[in-house]
Amino acid sequence: MHYLYRAMKSCQEILKTYWGFDQFRPLQEDIIQSVIAGCDTLALLPTGGGKSICYQVPGMQMEGICLVISPLIALMKDQVENLNKRGIKAMAIYSGMTRKEIDIKLDNCVYGDYKFLYLSPERLETDLFKERVQRMNVNLIAVDEAHCISQWGYDFRPSYLTIAELRLLLPAVPMLALTATATEHVRKDIVAHLEFKQEQVFVQSFERDNLAYIVQKEDNKLDRILKILRKVQGSGIIYSRNRRKTKELSDFLNRNEIKADFYHAGLDQKTRNQRQEDWMTNKTRIIVSTNAFGMGIDKPDVRVVIHDEFTDSLEAYYQEAGRAGRDGQKAYAVLLYNESDKLTSAERIKKNTIDLAQVKAVYQALSSYLQLAPGAGQGASFTFDLATFCESYRMHASEVYLALKELEREGHIAVSESVFMPSRIHFVMKGKELYEFCLQQARLDPIIKMLLRSYEGIFDTYCTLRESELAKRLEVPLQEVTRQLKYLNDIGIVSYYPEMESSVVTYLLPRADARYLKIDAAGLKQRNQAMQERLNAVVNYATAGNMCRSRMLLAYFNEDKEAPCGQCDYCIAMRKKQHDEHDFDTVKNRIIEILRQKNQTLAEVVKQCEPHSETESISAIRWLMDKGAIQHAEHNKLALADKSV
Repeated sequence: MHYLYRAMKSCQEILKTYWGFDQFRPLQEDIIQSVIAGCDTLALLPTGGGKSICYQVPGMQMEGICLVISPLIALMKDQVENLNKRGIKAMAIYSGMTRKEIDIKLDNCVYGDYKFLYLSPERLETDLFKERVQRMNVNLIAVDEAHCISQWGYDFRPSYLTIAELRLLLPAVPMLALTATATEHVRKDIVAHLEFKQEQVFVQSFERDNLAYIVQKEDNKLDRILKILRKVQGSGIIYSRNRRKTKELSDFLNRNEIKADFYHAGLDQKTRNQRQEDWMTNKTRIIVSTNAFGMGIDKPDVRVVIHDEFTDSLEAYYQEAGRAGRDGQKAYAVLLYNESDKLTSAERIKKNTIDLAQVKAVYQALSSYLQLAPGAGQGASFTFDLATFCESYRMHASEVYLALKELEREGHIAVSESVFMPSRIHFVMKGKELYEFCLQQARLDPIIKMLLRSYEGIFDTYCTLRESELAKRLEVPLQEVTRQLKYLNDIGIVSYYPEMESSVVTYLLPRADARYLKIDAAGLKQRNQAMQERLNAVVNYATAGNMCRSRMLLAYFNEDKEAPCGQCDYCIAMRKKQHDEHDFDTVKNRIIEILRQKNQTLAEVVKQCEPHSETESISAIRWLMDKGAIQHAEHNKLALADKSV
């Protein structure tokens, strides 16, 4: 790879060289120039608005390395992979890595020519990071998903509250906060908690004028989904809250000759990757998923996103619906609901509340499960399997999940998403020692030489390893390759970690006595109330029939829109009503004109009202009779009640 960082002069040149774009999207260049000028900046760009460019371009343009803080491990890994493919050196640090791996990566950020370091917020608290970051030439701190810093946001993460401490370590470095969804209250929280010095706020309109928002009250959702997908061609996503339902709906679509597959966090990583790839390449038309799917997925030609029940917040709905129509072409966001969904949502709120005793019980069980003594564990990470834990301590999964989230909110622990960690390898032994070892251990010489030829930088950092590829190149069984790698690890030649997939729990504070665990009861009550208010906003959005859907969403995000969108279900209904009223007036006037000439039978009047239908004509006649404008006359004829009309 050839790195041209110092040859780059202008942001336009960087954009063209690395991303192939001739010009920036709206507001991107303004945000970039604000950052380069050293201003703390808040950027609100809707889903698909190109947030990453806003820190990647200035990060490239300025000398040094850009820190990117994100809570989404999968997204970090995708971003690093994409930057590396463009010839830009980037790396990520997140829960699940060993201290040795992190140590090597941080050293590379200090001494190597790296431009981007992605890290999860809980990593900021470690002494190892605090010591190394002060030796880095940091040019920018980018805070992605910045709404997570607000307790009033829909995805509050306490670890975000520690980000401002970077101000003490890097006082002269500007900060860029980015989010796609934030109410006015949340925006103020972001600016306050990140301790902005020179406040610059850029807000792109949340309006998606190519996206038609449709809400339909529907008892037979399966039939409605089928009709929608037969009418709207192209790629689509269907969001469902229940893992079992994702498979059932996918099977239903396939039985009806619509190529579909399902996706949720319970599937293994290989299966998830394959299904995502099949959908991205249009081998699968429809992906039916829980909300585990879509974050960081940039597929421009999605024509429809369907939700088969209420989301927990309008922020979540807007973000998920916004994955449709990123290419700027017409697309649809459809929300289906019925009366039982209201009751289900209310029950969900009740189930999403937990008392202090439950939180403490789960904390005690977790500490026992991980065999942590009181006062130990601060900064340590542990793999964690929810199903095994629940079975061991006879606890319900929903109760444990809620307790873990509460412990996370209170800053006691950090719980990562389920993380797939591929195999990694790094050579510990180097130079003459390694050469002599190969002479003495001829049977291991082939695998060592193959590793050195295949993985650039294997002495400097951990490299991702595919044992199956290595076995194919060496023409030996996979089991033999794995056995040799483990042996090389055991005798200290390499540091080798086989692949694994699990959630990771990190203790941010020393393990406490559960009886004296500090939990903010008032804060818990406020969060429960905020949760209820967010759900109420979703139900109101769906059931209120007196306003344009786009205007309702924009108003929620504190944006005024005078004109209706003209394409949501409400606007279409209003237009049809106006059209029907116009036609009705036309038929009424025609009937009056006919009867003004002479009295006539019903059949004669209807005949002369063509091309209006018989139903429309008879309906107008009944309305006129109810109003006393026409009446029955002799010989079964109709007559005007008042000839002067």
